[in-house]
Amino acid sequence: MHKALIIYSSLTGNTAQIADILADELEDRQIDVSILDAMEADPVDLLEYDIICIGSYTFGNDAEIPDEMLDYYEEIATMDLSGKPFGVFGSGDDYYPKFATVVDDFEAQLIKSGAIKVAPGVKTNIAPDTEEELEAIQTLAQALADYFK
Repeated sequence: MHKALIIYSSLTGNTAQIADILADELEDRQIDVSILDAMEADPVDLLEYDIICIGSYTFGNDAEIPDEMLDYYEEIATMDLSGKPFGVFGSGDDYYPKFATVVDDFEAQLIKSGAIKVAPGVKTNIAPDTEEELEAIQTLAQALADYFK
């Protein structure tokens, strides 16, 4: 059974909700899932898993990576994650001109480290409560599970 690590950061609970849904979807596809808040894990933990999932909210008007995710972002740049499929997800607020751009930032960083993007990043407007957003999470889970077939 393949193992997935979901590391996330959530300020209001929206990104945590996405992480929980993604974990359920992966488990439904026979993937063993560990889910950790970014404050409970270390970037080197990524090396111990077959599948990497990173989730974060986008902070403020300048669309910044939250402080608790900066270590992950910076450490990923120094890691060799070759051949590991990944998924990125995050919540944002379409009120801001830069919507959920941390998802794009992490995707680019993971690709530079050799990890393999198997599906588009999932961006939700606040909470994952539309059918389209829930389908995007399911699509990500299926793409991650299909990678090893």
